[in-house]
Amino acid sequence: MRLNLDSVRFDDATGTIVVVAQDAITGMVLMVANADREALVRTMETGEMHYLSRRRGPWHKGATSGNVQKVISLDMDCDGDTLLARVVSAGPACHTGQASCFADSTNASAWSALSSIVRARRTELSEIGLESRSYTSRLLSDRNLRLKKLGEEMAEFVTACADGDARRAAEEAADLIYHTAVALEASGTSLDAAGQILFERSQAGRAPG
Repeated sequence: MRLNLDSVRFDDATGTIVVVAQDAITGMVLMVANADREALVRTMETGEMHYLSRRRGPWHKGATSGNVQKVISLDMDCDGDTLLARVVSAGPACHTGQASCFADSTNASAWSALSSIVRARRTELSEIGLESRSYTSRLLSDRNLRLKKLGEEMAEFVTACADGDARRAAEEAADLIYHTAVALEASGTSLDAAGQILFERSQAGRAPG
């Protein structure tokens, strides 16, 4: 991550520059914010996005929620007055819990959306009765059931691929990814974290596995 701050055209009135945060893995636009020189210095020092909010002042994204944005690259546009920050998020970028502040974006990450839903179900576990729990909540609270279903879905996916059934393979893959998301959440991590590892390996020229 390299950025020549002397080349950045900060707004004369506010001393800030517009920053567009983009998911480095999916290409989804996550949010638009502002940053001053100090925020960019902090960003480069820590490797995590810092902004300048009109309401809250200096702002380390995710410092409270845990949804930090690890910086992959910072690039200026052709005029030098807008920055593109390619990041990997530890969680939703939006305060509403959505992966992106642009809720209707067609580039929304299915992985992030699924991770958000599973995370919400885990939060609800302590607030609802056993009889009203969702399937996801039951999986999160029952290790044996969770691992059993994960194994079953893997076998069904392998069978579909062996049969050469494209539609069924995609459906079984969706089921497998869902159960994988639940298992990862129960283990204290997420699909986004797995995606980050794949991205880092690709950046380093390493093949998966």
